[in-house]
Amino acid sequence: MKRISLLNHVLGPVMRGPSSSHTAGSYHIGRMLRDLFGETPREARFSFDVKGSYGVCYHHQASDRAFLAGLLGWDLLDRRFAEALDRAPGEGLDASFEVVPLPGEDLHPNEVAFRLRGPGGELSGRARSVGGGMVRVTELQGYLADLNGEDHVLLAAGPEGAVRAALEGVAPRLRVVPGERGVLGIAEAPEPWSKEILADLAGRAARGQLAWVRTCRPLQFPLKGAPLAESAEDLLRLAKERDGRLASAALAHEASLLGLSEEALLKEMTRRLGIFREAVRRGLEGDLSGKLQLLPPYAGTLEAARREGRAPTGGIGLSAAIRAMAAMHACGALEVVCAAPTGGAAGALPGVFVALEEERGLPEEVLARGLFAAAAVGLVLAARGTFAAEEAGCQVEIGAAGAMAAAGVVEVFGGTALQALDAGAIGFQNTMGSVCDPVGGMVEIPCHTRNAALAASAFVLADLVLAGCPNPIPLDETVDAVMDVGRRLPPELRCTALGGLALCPSAVRLAGR
Repeated sequence: MKRISLLNHVLGPVMRGPSSSHTAGSYHIGRMLRDLFGETPREARFSFDVKGSYGVCYHHQASDRAFLAGLLGWDLLDRRFAEALDRAPGEGLDASFEVVPLPGEDLHPNEVAFRLRGPGGELSGRARSVGGGMVRVTELQGYLADLNGEDHVLLAAGPEGAVRAALEGVAPRLRVVPGERGVLGIAEAPEPWSKEILADLAGRAARGQLAWVRTCRPLQFPLKGAPLAESAEDLLRLAKERDGRLASAALAHEASLLGLSEEALLKEMTRRLGIFREAVRRGLEGDLSGKLQLLPPYAGTLEAARREGRAPTGGIGLSAAIRAMAAMHACGALEVVCAAPTGGAAGALPGVFVALEEERGLPEEVLARGLFAAAAVGLVLAARGTFAAEEAGCQVEIGAAGAMAAAGVVEVFGGTALQALDAGAIGFQNTMGSVCDPVGGMVEIPCHTRNAALAASAFVLADLVLAGCPNPIPLDETVDAVMDVGRRLPPELRCTALGGLALCPSAVRLAGR
């Protein structure tokens, strides 16, 4: 069963905008590389493929600043983040970025080759950002490493006998990967390594028994236990064993996987609800003038019109839509947001849940449970597919956020697990095939209005399902269809700014200003 954490992989990470794939994911790669290198390098070169998404978006979506913030050892939320390119030389780091043809077949759209140098030597390899802030270091010093940042990792290279003698028994999981010069042993554990284990390995390396030893910390909550669900069927089973609610199934899964109490999980989700609130507030009231790349921040103007009665239909859907736009303004201005499930979709869920709190006065615990139900729908997509528009289009980012939000609304108004999952399924069914076509490669047009539209639609879908609307195609099958459609989309419609609205004459003129 896949280990999908609702807090690590679905409603997270807490990050700076604008993109979870290109900003948070790039930071995570940089953070892992700093750990593996052992210090901030003196030189760093990052190479992106000429046909990939990184090559188009890496500057507009702050990937360059994110890689450097990670290498410099800064927190992702550090206020210096936007200045990383300017500050790096003063920190002793000479960094460069290039877009070139990368060798290899079946390259990921977010593939990056890296080479680090410093007093301690050199580190090279490949990594990729796979959606929602999730990453993989796929190659390290010529070995196929496949590190995902979910555990404490201990790596040792050298002759196979020496590597096995050093690592066997020190961790619950050990992989041994062959290479041209011996093997790479990869030990993974949920807890930090003891000083005794690290000293023993350092001694073996000093005596020449091992070629090198490196360590890497987990990026978020370590996965200490076992998952309980990876499908809608699993979630329904868990719900039936409890109170029939999707939030209860989601909490049981996350408590088992992270080794945390449900009380602690609700507290953390309530903290993320607070991040939603602050992102909305910044987008409505903050001074974001000049911080967006294409658009003026206009959510505050729309909110004033709503309050003055100049939006004729009104209602909670409009309130949610405006708040979704506000959160996206904050995201585009490199403010702190929560991927939900991605940076490009970081508006719909904040819009819906802040509107529910303001318009209906729902208590925090009810809203936090609603967010766990929403995350459960995202879990199904994460397990069966991806959150990366670079792989499957906008349907798996903003489309996913809308589906998740619909399930969350069903939960907070007392619906069953099946009703919440059905609302999520219908949400996906009605955004299937939507393309990712950001104007100028920036997370603004049409991302902000799409978040608004999907936030508003969450209430319609919840009402339909709670009123008795049938759903003949369950969530698992729907998600499989979404992924099949997404993989059929050409690269031009998967976050490369080479198709769709991005090529409209007005869009080209706007992006070129």
